[in-house]
Amino acid sequence: METHLKLPTDQLDLRKQQEAMWELFTSECTYFLDHLLVLKMIFMNTLKYLQTHEYFLDVDLWRLFANLEELSQTSFGFVNSLFSIIKDYVDSAETSISMDFISVLTKYFRGSLCQSHQTYCLNYTAAVFYLESLRQRDDFGIYLKWCEQNEQCRRLHLPELLVAPLHRLTRYPLLLKNIWKRSIDSTEKITIYSIKEKVERSIRDLEGKVKWLDNFQKLRHLQEIIVWPPLWDRDKRFCIPECLKHIFKEHLAENILSPTNRHLLYEGKLTLAENARFLDVYLFLFDDFLLVTKIKRNKKKLGGSDTGLMCPSLTPELQSVIKEGGSCTVLDQPIPLDRLVVKNIDPLHLSAFGLRNAFLIQHENRYRQCIAAFLLQAQAENIKKTWMIQLTTAISYFMKTQESKKISLFTLPAESPEI
Repeated sequence: METHLKLPTDQLDLRKQQEAMWELFTSECTYFLDHLLVLKMIFMNTLKYLQTHEYFLDVDLWRLFANLEELSQTSFGFVNSLFSIIKDYVDSAETSISMDFISVLTKYFRGSLCQSHQTYCLNYTAAVFYLESLRQRDDFGIYLKWCEQNEQCRRLHLPELLVAPLHRLTRYPLLLKNIWKRSIDSTEKITIYSIKEKVERSIRDLEGKVKWLDNFQKLRHLQEIIVWPPLWDRDKRFCIPECLKHIFKEHLAENILSPTNRHLLYEGKLTLAENARFLDVYLFLFDDFLLVTKIKRNKKKLGGSDTGLMCPSLTPELQSVIKEGGSCTVLDQPIPLDRLVVKNIDPLHLSAFGLRNAFLIQHENRYRQCIAAFLLQAQAENIKKTWMIQLTTAISYFMKTQESKKISLFTLPAESPEI
């Protein structure tokens, strides 16, 4: 490019800007040819061809490749547009004028380029875990090996190609910043800076969407594995005749986890001291209550789909429970954080019982009477400290939030002087 432009030495700033544009163009070419086109032609189109011949009919193309077609078309259009303005500039006799690239940057970065990348990135995590589940199959392994041996893959494997759009999206602001720094026209600089800000907002918006989607999917999967036993199974003191059990609609308790504004703050496996035995329990600390559950494993593994792989945000412990057809049975009612008391236990008090790294949580009613208590043991002292910090922090934040809501509710607007 430098050979063809033959720029005068007194236009060094213009030359630097052109170098920055050239970097954007060449890197987009590499991204399109070596990643998007390889994904589409080698992997996706091959899979489509096999499906037309009734192979891999159960493989969901969208779950694996999302909107790859749209992404490829958008990137190809962007490359073509950049190439056109560079070619027009090189062919122009008036080499002193600058390239008219602002319109192209505005069209794509404020249009479909960021949007198509957002759609792809939202599906990426689920696609990786879906790929892992497919790789367990021998026939899919043969397909994958055949594709990855293609010389156009350049020794890259499918996971490395799938992540390319994420890396590309995060690199766009850096490339735009480089062009902005080397621009000399003030109007041009303002426009480029606003485009860069728009892309960065798009990335931040994507991060927020990913967190929301992750939380939504996680709560949806927790609904499937958390079992809420009926009142008479939970507490043997209550004897309910069969003819009256229909009155208790406790299955509605499952809807507790359905609100999308509820967030899971912390979770993990602990040991519960229960009478003369120890019980493996799994605690879920939400932003408004604590749930204590008992892990129930199914020794006979189910042959269904790997539900856990569909939600990568679940811990390995929970994923193994799901794959074994197990569940988490609620031991007691949810403990609201404003009714939860956490107490440290001195090791000297429990050494005779063989308990270490223990702490106590109490459930108090509105009259500050203890209606339930759980003596819990962590695997190590640092895990115990982490749990206590997480619990106390969640309680403190919840109490402050509730207090601020009360203040805003009871604070009346100032009386108008006109009354």
